[in-house]
Amino acid sequence: MINNIFKQITSVKHKIAYAARQVHRDSDQIQLLAVSKTKPVSAIKQAYQAGLRHFGENYVQESIEKIQQIKADADFDEPICWYFIGPLQSNKTRPVAENFDWVQSVDRFKIAQRLNDQRPNNLPALNICLQVNISEEASKSGTTLSQVIELASQVNSLAHLKLRGIMAIPKKTENIELLENQFDTLYNIYHQLQLLYPDIDTLSMGMSADLHSAIRCGSTMVRIGSDIFGSRN
Repeated sequence: MINNIFKQITSVKHKIAYAARQVHRDSDQIQLLAVSKTKPVSAIKQAYQAGLRHFGENYVQESIEKIQQIKADADFDEPICWYFIGPLQSNKTRPVAENFDWVQSVDRFKIAQRLNDQRPNNLPALNICLQVNISEEASKSGTTLSQVIELASQVNSLAHLKLRGIMAIPKKTENIELLENQFDTLYNIYHQLQLLYPDIDTLSMGMSADLHSAIRCGSTMVRIGSDIFGSRN
């Protein structure tokens, strides 16, 4: 199993490097975020031993249990950077504010305000990506395209949050042109926000199935789960 996860990570890194070369980008500009939702600490440890330090989680209770277990495990001798990437309800913001380094799924001001108010003073500002519902599907979380600029302004005003970028999950499609049109739209919003806020440096888009298109369209972070850990439990 350890060798398998190591091989999978090596393969993913090769895919990122290849996609970057195709569009004359430096693969070091693209962060690999390992999505470890539903996976046990033992699998995270194997990815950690293979060199990964950035992990994404979707479910509050499950993730807090894993974070606490890992903090108490001497084998994790370097800190992990934890990203919350799942939908976040207002009654579950406190443990996220207290335990995560990033939240990439902020889609309304109420959530941002609660994260800000509940962020402990002894911790650095919580890094925030706004989730954009780029496909405008009713079943998906995310702010609308028309509301992104206003929400960014609101989040930027909060002292315990640091606005870092945007995140999106495109509509599933086999049509590469349609997929990349969604990514291009997201990149244009990202560029607009960069002109307004100097700390913005993160365009989180692309997963196992659409990694190449995302990198071609300017992604700075890809969220990879199944290609590292195998299919979800």
